[in-house]
Amino acid sequence: MRLDKYLKVSRLIKRRTVASDACSASRVSVNGKVAKPSYDVKVGDILEISLGVAPLKVEVVRVTEHAQKADADSMYRVID
Repeated sequence: MRLDKYLKVSRLIKRRTVASDACSASRVSVNGKVAKPSYDVKVGDILEISLGVAPLKVEVVRVTEHAQKADADSMYRVID
């Protein structure tokens, strides 16, 4: 699954266009490297999102095309 779509489906970022813009602006990195919106997300990847005040670091636990709002937070695990 594309990185921008994963960010939207997992509800880490509200809209796919915002996710795509964040990736293009080098605000999202995967495994320590800046990633393009077309990056193919895999289970075990570490995403670092620097939007807003505090950066967010998560590990990809599950990749699915569709997720209910209640299940979206089970797609990742927040790392301190």
